[in-house]
Amino acid sequence: MDAATSPNMSGIGIEPIAAAHIDSFHRALDLIAREKKYLSMLEATPLPQTREFVMGMIANGNPQFVAVSGEEVVGWCDISRHFFPSHAHRGKLGMGILRAYRGQGLGQRLIETTLRAAQDADFARVELDVYEDNARAIALYEKVGFAREGIVRRAARIDGRFIDAISMALLFDERGILVSSSFFEQALF
Repeated sequence: MDAATSPNMSGIGIEPIAAAHIDSFHRALDLIAREKKYLSMLEATPLPQTREFVMGMIANGNPQFVAVSGEEVVGWCDISRHFFPSHAHRGKLGMGILRAYRGQGLGQRLIETTLRAAQDADFARVELDVYEDNARAIALYEKVGFAREGIVRRAARIDGRFIDAISMALLFDERGILVSSSFFEQALF
């Protein structure tokens, strides 16, 4: 993407998701899902389900941030805490960025903000699965401190094609300091 077609990144704010963002978040989620390359879902859940998800995230204090340009959500990052008490120290990360806003540092801003909130909310482990052919996302996750833990073979089947996923995790110690990357500690905390 050249400068003439790139959106102006300086006007994009990162903020906690709120009820007012739900419709726009739903539109962004649907656009990315329909690309059939990055998310498990192939289209957004119906708006009432998306609303229920977001309001549940807010009510439960789970970190969820959106990147907003004007009034429109152009990206998000969230961490859903596992609900079993013995797993409540763990959360699953999900994120997405609209095509026009990719490759310009917005993903790193979103994930760093969300991970800080996870640290403040006493998460000890944040995990994710990423399709093995998503090199850009894998590089971002490794840059901020995620480590590869394994391969999920045939994790998804999209249009008849199986896709493997890489399981990754980031660990905080009991003091909330990242265990697996000194770069992350310096850059984020």
